[in-house]
Amino acid sequence: MVIGVLEVSLLVPECNSLKDKRHVIKSILDGIRNKFNISAAETGELDAWRRSEIGFACVSNDKKVANTLLNHVLSGIESDPRVSVTDVQIEFL
Repeated sequence: MVIGVLEVSLLVPECNSLKDKRHVIKSILDGIRNKFNISAAETGELDAWRRSEIGFACVSNDKKVANTLLNHVLSGIESDPRVSVTDVQIEFL
């Protein structure tokens, strides 16, 4: 069993309140969950208006499959014009 973990730090430049940021982040998380059937949550920078940290996890029987899935998730986030990716960490357990 392989557990893949993706941690992404984001800049959300258009947000001027926590409500704005949470709307954008919730939209991204819901879209990723629905498209890839993966666990997702906002994990850091909860009180910052323009920064966020989100995490994703998947379970697989093959590291290559988990890595491919996490890379597709990252590509989906990077293609969203509302956010900029500032840091990425991928880990396998």
